[in-house]
Amino acid sequence: MGKKFNFILGTFVGAAAGVVAGVMLAPRSGAESRAMAADAVNDAWDTAVDSYEKGSKVVTERVADVAAANGISSDELREKVDAARARMDQLRDSLSDAVATASAQVVDVVNTVSDQVASMADAAADATGTAAEAVKVEIVDEDAEAPAE
Repeated sequence: MGKKFNFILGTFVGAAAGVVAGVMLAPRSGAESRAMAADAVNDAWDTAVDSYEKGSKVVTERVADVAAANGISSDELREKVDAARARMDQLRDSLSDAVATASAQVVDVVNTVSDQVASMADAAADATGTAAEAVKVEIVDEDAEAPAE
């Protein structure tokens, strides 16, 4: 902490010495120096404002040139973007409806196929049961007709 304190103390002492030296060695009075500084700041401000205005004008002209080259005004461009958004919303809604309809149709087809498979399985089970009964009857009849050994 001692090094930091020494550095801070040295900074303040150096700044104070600079101020004292500046006041003692200044070639002009304080009022005259302040007036010169104010003039320099005002000149810098005026130059910055002029540069900003020129830059703004150039950018505006370039944007107008690009829009004119494309034959589009900003209002027309906004209208086209809005129309494109509306069309995208319509397409999204249409696609959503198509997916919902297709999904319902798939569910209906799956249910129909499932019902048909179930009825075919029942019919096959009934046919198997009937065939088993017929085989059983034949075996019993053959046993009854077969001579006892």
